[in-house]
Amino acid sequence: MTNEAPGAIERQLAGFAATLDWQAIPPAVRHEAKRSILNIVGTAFSGCQEAAVTKALHAHLPYSGKPAASLIGRQERADPPLAAFLNAMAANIFDYDDNHAATIIHPSAPLAPALLAWAEAAPTQGADLLRAFVIGGEIECRIGNALSPYHYAHGWHITSTAGIFGAGFGVGALLRLPEAGFVATLGNAAVQSAGLVEALGTMSKSISVGNAARQGMMSALLARDGFTGPPAPLTGARGFLRVYGDAPKLAALTDGLGADWEIGRNTYKPYPAGVVLNPVIDAALELAARPGFKPDRVQGIALRGHPLLRERTDRPDVMTGREAQVSAQHAIAVALADGAAGLDAFSDAAVARTAAAGRPTLTFIDDPSYPIAAVDMTVTLTDGETIEAAVRAARGSAENPMTDSDLEAKLKALAQRAAFTGDVNRLIDAVWTLDTAEDAGAIMRLAAARP
Repeated sequence: MTNEAPGAIERQLAGFAATLDWQAIPPAVRHEAKRSILNIVGTAFSGCQEAAVTKALHAHLPYSGKPAASLIGRQERADPPLAAFLNAMAANIFDYDDNHAATIIHPSAPLAPALLAWAEAAPTQGADLLRAFVIGGEIECRIGNALSPYHYAHGWHITSTAGIFGAGFGVGALLRLPEAGFVATLGNAAVQSAGLVEALGTMSKSISVGNAARQGMMSALLARDGFTGPPAPLTGARGFLRVYGDAPKLAALTDGLGADWEIGRNTYKPYPAGVVLNPVIDAALELAARPGFKPDRVQGIALRGHPLLRERTDRPDVMTGREAQVSAQHAIAVALADGAAGLDAFSDAAVARTAAAGRPTLTFIDDPSYPIAAVDMTVTLTDGETIEAAVRAARGSAENPMTDSDLEAKLKALAQRAAFTGDVNRLIDAVWTLDTAEDAGAIMRLAAARP
């Protein structure tokens, strides 16, 4: 709780967003913003042709306004709010996007599509878009810090629930809202925040991610036109943080604001699965590569790791590729059998294959001292022998990050998989040079499929 005047924290966040100068953002944080955007364009290619995106497009497009914004990897165009919605869905659908480890938020999925859609419809310089990305990402991650770990563990899909604030502040930054406008954006976003962990592995999960992008944008546009809300939408007695959280950490919202950059801690995934599975997949791939290892000799496996590993991925009976993205049993089975864990490893066909062959019996040992990026895997073989693999910093974690070259290769592979015929190298260059670009919307035109 706080003894500050009602709305003081909201005004501090709003003041930060209204006054942050581009030059005040450290070069490393600016570069991380570019990495985030490069990665999210790549993951949008991975999901752009998925049935959930196509169905959502067909349901919404007849009611869309002026088609002023592009869809990554597709020929269709839509109005900016709908484009933000669909591109956010595509970017997050395979859980292949970025990750803020402290909160499990995927910061870019709700944020970058909203900014890029607006930049294509309204003239926007690249440095302004990057500044807006940093502002939006900082706000959503700090809101996530204030709510964690209760919020996600209690069943709220934090990428969606916090992401709407990020998209709202990001678009608000492009609109150059004053302090009062950002406070109004918080209120407009707070009443629309939604998303359930129960929906993970289903099409419905993507609705809340898409809505975070679209309704975040609309929250800022409403605020621009004088649409106001309560003075303390986050910290009020019945405000967002106390309704959606348990003893929220209000200091996490403002401590070090403008000096200690949460969005600078963003990380990127090497596998299209829940981030808690990254060390598990690393360990399984290590075992699969050992000379003489035979998956059919596995009798059982014990996993010692963070409690979220069990809570989110103990799903032995998954039946679809989407569900398999959060199944430790499937992830281990397919990694051990194939020695790979790309998109094809989390397809319906791969799930049918591991179901038919039999997935390993897992024992989860919860250890809160383990970070999300660590796991100990002990495999018991049919002859009683045990073998072990220990991962202390999963590939893609802050301690073992993906390089710029890794992210470029990831985007190229995902664009190729989407049968994209555009100039991928030019698209990549457009992201890396965004800080000097006069037209940030060019990224979306380069990422759209040709007629």
